[in-house]
Amino acid sequence: MRAPSRTASSSYGPLLDDWLRAVVATSGLTAIGDVAEARRALLQDSLRGVDLVSRFEGPIVDVGSGAGAPGIPLAASLPDRDVTLVEANGRKCDFLREWAPPNARVVRGRAEEQATDRFGVAVAKALAPPPVAAEWCLPLVREGGAVVLWIGETADVERVARAAEQVGGELSDEHAGLLVLRKVRPTPAGFPRRTGVARKRPLA
Repeated sequence: MRAPSRTASSSYGPLLDDWLRAVVATSGLTAIGDVAEARRALLQDSLRGVDLVSRFEGPIVDVGSGAGAPGIPLAASLPDRDVTLVEANGRKCDFLREWAPPNARVVRGRAEEQATDRFGVAVAKALAPPPVAAEWCLPLVREGGAVVLWIGETADVERVARAAEQVGGELSDEHAGLLVLRKVRPTPAGFPRRTGVARKRPLA
């Protein structure tokens, strides 16, 4: 299935519907087996972050974008914002390039390999344990920006806050499974740590 021709002025409803069907139909992207569940878990859940992301100016980066959640729904909802979808898997990058809205671009690579102190907002959904996701995302954000993490009910928010403090951030807000970390200082020396270290030796 290929993405329809579209421009920045196109209606995004059909695009997102077609994207959801493509996610379900493409092997290796998700364990979700039907479009109705994909709509709830990928589209509607992603759109919960629109208001929080809108509070902060500047370009947006979706770290570990996978099949495009939350980056593609956010890009479609915020067409005046530049969105970067960072993904390490080449096959998933091919899928993202096919379905990304016009204001989104795809970068193949890991969070630790990206330029620091650059974006206004970083977002991540199902990327890694929240303290690890905080360490990966905060260095990408410039001072005054924020990270928005989608977290589960069992997330230890205090651990996330301790990790954030070590990479220039602080806990700002927790709202219905969304955690906001403000970037209050430039990225400290020594961060990001080399690829794989954050998972092996979490900061908190």
